[in-house]
Amino acid sequence: MTRRSLGHRAPLLWLVLPFMAGLALGKMGEFAAVAGWLGAALIAALAAVGTIGRAARWWAPMLSLAMFFAGNASYALQRARLSAWDALPPREATLALRIDRVFAQKNTQRASGLARVVRADAHLRELVGQRIYFSLALKKGEVAPVRSAVVLAVGILETLPRDPAADSFDGYLAGAGMNFRLQRGRVVAEERAATAYYRFCAQAAVTFNDILGWGIAAKRPALAGLLRAMMLGETHELSEEQHALFMQSGTMHLFAISGLNIGVIAGALHALLLLLRLPLWVRYVVGVALLWLFVDITGGSPSAVRSFVMAAFLQAAFVVRRPANPLAALVASALVVLLVAPLQMFSASFLMSYAIVAALLILGLPLSEAVLDRWKPWRDLPQVTWSWWQRAISGAWHATATALAIGVATTLVSLLTGVQFFHLLTPGALVANLVLIPAAMLATLGGFASLLCGLVGFGHGAVLCNHASALVLWVIEELVRLSVRLPGAFLTARFAAAWVGPVALTALMAVLMAGYAHDWKHARGGWWPPFVVVAVVLLFGVKFG
Repeated sequence: MTRRSLGHRAPLLWLVLPFMAGLALGKMGEFAAVAGWLGAALIAALAAVGTIGRAARWWAPMLSLAMFFAGNASYALQRARLSAWDALPPREATLALRIDRVFAQKNTQRASGLARVVRADAHLRELVGQRIYFSLALKKGEVAPVRSAVVLAVGILETLPRDPAADSFDGYLAGAGMNFRLQRGRVVAEERAATAYYRFCAQAAVTFNDILGWGIAAKRPALAGLLRAMMLGETHELSEEQHALFMQSGTMHLFAISGLNIGVIAGALHALLLLLRLPLWVRYVVGVALLWLFVDITGGSPSAVRSFVMAAFLQAAFVVRRPANPLAALVASALVVLLVAPLQMFSASFLMSYAIVAALLILGLPLSEAVLDRWKPWRDLPQVTWSWWQRAISGAWHATATALAIGVATTLVSLLTGVQFFHLLTPGALVANLVLIPAAMLATLGGFASLLCGLVGFGHGAVLCNHASALVLWVIEELVRLSVRLPGAFLTARFAAAWVGPVALTALMAVLMAGYAHDWKHARGGWWPPFVVVAVVLLFGVKFG
């Protein structure tokens, strides 16, 4: 691997990074009008086109500069916030809302989610087109609105803080482009029913929820809740004790729709389509369509959509018969997500998921290769001469070394993001995840098989799969319960200043990319720089207790 290999393996990185830098600058403050940033982006893009074939070395920097300017303009356009809104007091408002997303919750007499304002009172007409969070009380027998429906609602309109803490719910809303929330509301009328597709998705979600409870919901409701949380993202099914356990152990990501769950389901769909012996392109189109349908049925959460985009790009590499490049797929998915929803860059979910997967690819995998290359059992014996037990030991060592290297790499990121977003330092997460991730994959496969059996009418098969998944989840929960009792498994911690977390994560990612670009050569510090960065941050930038 040469110094230029990072750009060769993921050329879109030089578009993504400037765009993210522009977004960050836009969040810090608007230093010019949006038109100015857009004009600068256009000029830089034209300059990039003009240098092709004339001054070849300049076209890439000019294109990166155009993306930087576009990122700054994109933040202002997406946030679309007027300064006068900061001083607005809460007041009653009647708004027509087109429902974009509905949050699942235990209380069936309430509905909350995200929507877009399509009509407002005359004195609030500047809200038309704005995305908004809503919380509505439902009458007895009234059902929550379905995505794409338009409802007339009345409630208390409140302005969100301009720059809320990233680890707060207001921070999540701001990261989704929200400036307002409608609290203590109620539905006056449904002005337009949801489309047939979204009504189908809503009904399918109810069906999925029901299937995943067959045989276990009545006997072990807590385990049924875990399975539903893992498969459908319904984290409201978790009890307060379970939620605390998984947060303290650093394993909460196992019980939300994320890259692990979507990856397992994508692999299962691919294996099923292989059995049908369909042409390659047909398998890809059908597989991607089914995977998206699953993501949409589960509510289309941002983390699930990001995982879907990455899986689609990675599978596309096989279809066009190009070498599979997970790093390029990761960067391409990040570019698509940021172009569609730029403000996701400031969400905890986006930062954690992409940073962890990037660490896995650019540190974990090379580190595992280095470890395996340094020690191989029976290196001097041809593999064809190995006995079964030698093959078994070699396979076990390969799996262990790979899991350890990947676990260490991803833990570097989770140590920083855990403190930043959850105010927890979880040193025990490394060991816990090494054991629990394979178990969670088994539980996800069991849940997928249950859904498949239930949908084709094989009820006994669904019950059997649910029991198998419940058994695995019981083991996971007991191991987590045991792990958090160990001394030092988790510590309450927070960064000494708000800027420490973002700067520390940026520094870690920069060091990781630099090490990967230079093939982790000993002359450049070898494998130690990322560990040094995290150690220095934890020693001098964190307050415990």
